[in-house]
Amino acid sequence: MDAKPQEAPPARREPEAGTHTPLTDLRFSELDLAPELLRGLEEAGFERCTPIQAQTLPLALRGEDVAGQAQTGTGKTAAFLVACYDRLLKRPPSPARRPNQPRALIIAPTRELAIQIHRDAELIGRHAGLRLALVYGGTGYEEQRRRLREGVDILIGTPGRIIDYFKQRVFDLREVQVVVIDEADRMFDLGFIRDVRYLLRRCPPPEKRLGMLFSATLSLRVTELAYEHMNNPRLVRIEPERVTPETVRQTVYYPANEEKIPLLIGLMRRLEPERTMVFVNTKRAADEVASWLRGNGIEAAVLSGDVPQRKRQQLFLKFQRGEIPVLVATDVAARGLHIPGVTHVFNYDLPQDPEDYVHRIGRTARFGASGTAISFACEAYAFSLPEIEDYIGYKIPAEPVTEELLAEPAPPERTPRRRRGGTAPRRGAESRRRREPERAEPKGEGGERDEGRRRSRRRRRRGRRPES
Repeated sequence: MDAKPQEAPPARREPEAGTHTPLTDLRFSELDLAPELLRGLEEAGFERCTPIQAQTLPLALRGEDVAGQAQTGTGKTAAFLVACYDRLLKRPPSPARRPNQPRALIIAPTRELAIQIHRDAELIGRHAGLRLALVYGGTGYEEQRRRLREGVDILIGTPGRIIDYFKQRVFDLREVQVVVIDEADRMFDLGFIRDVRYLLRRCPPPEKRLGMLFSATLSLRVTELAYEHMNNPRLVRIEPERVTPETVRQTVYYPANEEKIPLLIGLMRRLEPERTMVFVNTKRAADEVASWLRGNGIEAAVLSGDVPQRKRQQLFLKFQRGEIPVLVATDVAARGLHIPGVTHVFNYDLPQDPEDYVHRIGRTARFGASGTAISFACEAYAFSLPEIEDYIGYKIPAEPVTEELLAEPAPPERTPRRRRGGTAPRRGAESRRRREPERAEPKGEGGERDEGRRRSRRRRRRGRRPES
């Protein structure tokens, strides 16, 4: 491997008057893609490449490994899926390959991102005739296991569940032709990097497979991972002029803690956003904010780490369809997810990591659209603001908290209070408690005879003769 990264030439940007659009002159039809893949792209509405696609696809289609960095929402998923499909369609598997030996492995750090990649793969590869399998924790254990056993060409999933099935020998990785690591920096943040290395070491050597790694940042630790497990990767960096999208209008307010709910409700009533994400730092805060919103006539759902996976998927679908206008979320929804049409993002709690601020507001203004990001620098989290502004390279415009903006909120929606420990008393135990006084106070002659018999049995067990 070369000691020095190889930089790809700059992509051609399409000059546009007015609204910024992240597209280039390069069309997918110019890339000599497999006909089945090109047909799927055309039906999905893909015509011209984004900058990250324009720089990475020519390299990957020639068989060169790629480590790509680009701002969130710029088409990284489509870039590696197109390269993956084209490779598998043009290079048939070995005759000895078994059905449960995947030809491609795509690793994502979160369940939501894995689901989204799978959905995009179905869309782009609808005519490819390749079998997809999606595996992640929290649900569908036996169903996912059965799907792997029946056969898979492209395996998409999170590290833990993939390793679980691998160690059970449900599948093996000896026939893998393509490996993709998405959101590599997030793998480090979530502590998955040892799992990723475990899987990569069980794939064919780097020179016998196509390797692609994508990340919001190509930090030293990410590039080290690339050079250790990839074959002389080409580094592709799409550096934006600003860390945050220019099409996001950012504002910060300085409310007191008790003003946050009135300000949030007041701004929502004034702005009337179509689709909104409200970010908080804790699960408890998410429940409280959603209760206040619902109590004031604003339909809202909560997305946090303890929401069951099946329910999380249903919430995302309802939010995407517009059935739920507001999603109150912790940072589980801040990275890697493409939710079209989000018009407003509220940082109800300022994040303590500056990078999380960038990822949160990146949920709006996707693919050149405009959006609004409003942050509350309250008494509890205002200390994070200087670090955020230092990271993004400019001060966020501030607006005053006026009486006109503060709503008079109705009480929050009441939710059932959980018992300590999170479980209700067992029905059987409650029944036994109701019966105990009846056993302790036997009535009538029968009760007296029963008590005499019990005393006799106790004496016999102690080796004594009963009294006459």
